[in-house]
Amino acid sequence: MGKGKVKTYCSQQKLLVKSQIGKLLTSIQYIRARFSLPMKFKSFLAKPFASYTNAKIRKGMSTALSDQDAILKELLKVGKTTEFGKEHGLEKLTTYEEFKKAVPVRDYEGFKPYIEKIKEGKHNILWRGLPLYLAKTSGTTSGVKYIPISKDSISNHLNTARNALLCYMAETGNTSFADGKMIFLSGSPELERVGGIPTGRLSGIVNHHVPSYLRSNQLPSYETNCVDDWESKLDKIVDETINQDMTLISGIPPWVQMYFDRLTERSGKKIKDIFPNFSVLVHGGVNFEPYRARIIESIGKRIDTIETFPASEGFFAFQDSQKEEGLLLNTNSGIFFEFVPASQIFNENPTRVSLHDVKVGENYALVINNNAGLWGYNIGDTVKFLSVNPYRLVVTGRTKHFISAFGEHVIGEEVEQSLLRAAEEDNVHITEFTVAPMIQQGQGKSYHEWFVEFENEPPNLESFSMKVDHNLRHKNIYYDDLISGNILQPLQIRVIRKNGFIDYMKSVGKLGGQNKVPRLSNDRKIADELIKWTKSSIIKH
Repeated sequence: MGKGKVKTYCSQQKLLVKSQIGKLLTSIQYIRARFSLPMKFKSFLAKPFASYTNAKIRKGMSTALSDQDAILKELLKVGKTTEFGKEHGLEKLTTYEEFKKAVPVRDYEGFKPYIEKIKEGKHNILWRGLPLYLAKTSGTTSGVKYIPISKDSISNHLNTARNALLCYMAETGNTSFADGKMIFLSGSPELERVGGIPTGRLSGIVNHHVPSYLRSNQLPSYETNCVDDWESKLDKIVDETINQDMTLISGIPPWVQMYFDRLTERSGKKIKDIFPNFSVLVHGGVNFEPYRARIIESIGKRIDTIETFPASEGFFAFQDSQKEEGLLLNTNSGIFFEFVPASQIFNENPTRVSLHDVKVGENYALVINNNAGLWGYNIGDTVKFLSVNPYRLVVTGRTKHFISAFGEHVIGEEVEQSLLRAAEEDNVHITEFTVAPMIQQGQGKSYHEWFVEFENEPPNLESFSMKVDHNLRHKNIYYDDLISGNILQPLQIRVIRKNGFIDYMKSVGKLGGQNKVPRLSNDRKIADELIKWTKSSIIKH
């Protein structure tokens, strides 16, 4: 048999396997409904599929660079036929170096003129045809953003979440959670039409693509998911789940914690006693570490966690192993990645590198090009590689969430680690926090002002704040220079009363959903509002 025939035969066999798995799942769903057979067929079927998918992902680790090169080539092939492609001469480009010269780095503001044309129903603007969906998301500077999701890119959002679970199953052997109830704390699945395109929150869009064989496992109900008011929705979620066999829970950590708190208030029990078979927590959206201790305490036992890195623009990375640190970059899913040294992201012509030239330990702003028509798009997140074989990274913060009022350029990773180390030493749990500069106009030196809500306060708040300051000085040499040079005084802490951050988010209409409190601000817009919810005076050294 010739090479061409062998390749065709192998492709046919893969399609046949996928088809048979789908038919088998549908058949089992019917048989179970007809004869009331147990749900354990799902976990039984998951084992071989998890093994197959995990092996495929392991193999992909060794082809990451060639996969990225092939994706750029394919993106240019399609992109050259679009309005954007013609304006930027994509048909002439053959190399990454040429691409960088032709396509500048932009944020959402730079794409707005193209998005507006798409919203008017115009075709072939950023990608072929019209987007399949527009993901509606809130921007800190752009107001509401509309991110295109194409027929080509939707699989990136759906398959990556699935792959994270399948890798976990293959590594740990835990497939039993597939037999129980699963909850995904998300936005409303109700969609509107903009320019004829279904439009809504990403989590709501994805909700429409949950496979039929998992629908019977999924909670909350569609009706409850459509409730807009977060607290009313949360009460309904508790009503629907408190007596169910919940095995997997997924959501942004602060809202998962609110769900757990409400369950405990209602029952007087730890989560492990309410849901004895709960074994997997899937989280993303913000760094889990500041929330880990309190969430585990609420559960009452340690369970496995799976971290993900999704956004409306794409599903970028996921935790593929319980044994390895960091998230595996999604190198073969329709996204060509670029990386800009974080300190240069706002430069007119920043340094840009592909995956070929990234370095371990350097803080990069993440720039993407995807098969929905985003080109040189700065998503606003910063990452740091822990390894390049395979390509695993951690999310270190947001490009616009930093403090550099005095030239220190303190980033999210540094404040989180500084606070957590002090919290561990004093055995305290942090509920939420944010940091802003306090620029003194008259007498006295300026400082960083920290707003912290504690689950249990440290025995000595002054000592605790000194530990945090010491840790931050150790993390950031520029901050250390400003303190030692008497330009800044050590950081100061305002204690936020219990549920103060929740009340603040409620007051600005951002309670629940995918909304998060920024860790850092370069102004005092959030800080001045939070003063209303302080518990005590500033803690000074």
